[in-house]
Amino acid sequence: MERVPVLKIGDILLVSIQIDMEDQVALQLQEDLADRIVATGCHGVIIDISALDIVDSFVGRTLATIASISRVLDAETVVVGMRPAVAITLVELGLSLPGIRTALNVELGMDLLARNRAEEYDDRDDEDEDEAETPAVNAS
Repeated sequence: MERVPVLKIGDILLVSIQIDMEDQVALQLQEDLADRIVATGCHGVIIDISALDIVDSFVGRTLATIASISRVLDAETVVVGMRPAVAITLVELGLSLPGIRTALNVELGMDLLARNRAEEYDDRDDEDEDEAETPAVNAS
C-alpha cells in the first residue's frame, strides 16, 4: 500500500497528496499524521490537495476527521490547493469540513498558520497581564 509522505518544515507538517486517495490510504494518512504531530510537537498541518482531481465523501470526511484529531493534539489544519471542481463537489455532497481552514496555496497556508499562532501568543500574553493585575482577595 502506498503512503502519503508527511514532511516537517519548522513548526508545520506538510502533507502533499500526489496519489489517488483510496480509502485505505486516507485512513493510513490519518494515523500517520496523528503519530507525527505527537512525535514532533508541531502546531500546524498543511494538506496540499492540488493534485487531486476529485474528492469523494469518504475522503472529505477523512479530511474533517484529520482536522479534528489535529485540533485535539494542539495543531491547526489548513487545506491548500483545492481545485474549483473539488470545492463544488464538497459543497454538493454537503461536506462543510468543520475545523479546516483553507488557502489557495502552500505559501498562503503557511502565512495563515503563522498569523494564527502569533495571535494565540498575543492572547496568552493578554491573559497573563490580566492575571497579574488582578489583586488577591484576602478572605479573613
